[in-house]
Amino acid sequence: ETFNHTPNKTTQRRTYHIFQDWKINKGNIKGRIVLALYRLATLIRSQKILVIFFFWYLLFYRIFVEWFLNIEIHWNSTIGKGLRLEHGHGTVIHGDAILGDYCTIRHLTTIGIIKHEDGSYTPPPRLGNNVDVGASVTIIGGITIGDNVLIGAASLVVRDIPANTTALGNPARVIKRHDEAGPVKQSSNGTV
Repeated sequence: ETFNHTPNKTTQRRTYHIFQDWKINKGNIKGRIVLALYRLATLIRSQKILVIFFFWYLLFYRIFVEWFLNIEIHWNSTIGKGLRLEHGHGTVIHGDAILGDYCTIRHLTTIGIIKHEDGSYTPPPRLGNNVDVGASVTIIGGITIGDNVLIGAASLVVRDIPANTTALGNPARVIKRHDEAGPVKQSSNGTV
């Protein structure tokens, strides 16, 4: 059985503004470049005619961003506006993953699927808005992470995480609940 590559995208609409992540990545030239290149690749993949004329760009994206910069953000993934990519090295985001608006992803993070023994795959993870993912976090399987969630460094997330919480550990578990009035407030070093 093969994985269905058309996830339900009813909660997240794709936007094609190439520089929509530029402002939030101020001072992070690598993050700015990678995300602008990702948004352009996503735009090209949205229309068959663009793929035909700009296949060379998609090849460039694969070689430059994925091989040289070691950041694998698949152009089919659905990522909301304002993604903040801190360092980014070793980051993998599956092609069917769905990330909400204003998420933060740090280096060595994997957001992917699980292949079962029978050859079938789980659905991709879905992250809500304002999700802050620490360094070396692995988020795998058909799980949902709610809005305003902070995931601690080196966590393994294999179960749903409710909105307005902090989770950490292997496997990740909720250790703190937050006020539902707004996003998690962070200090400059990424802690609550």
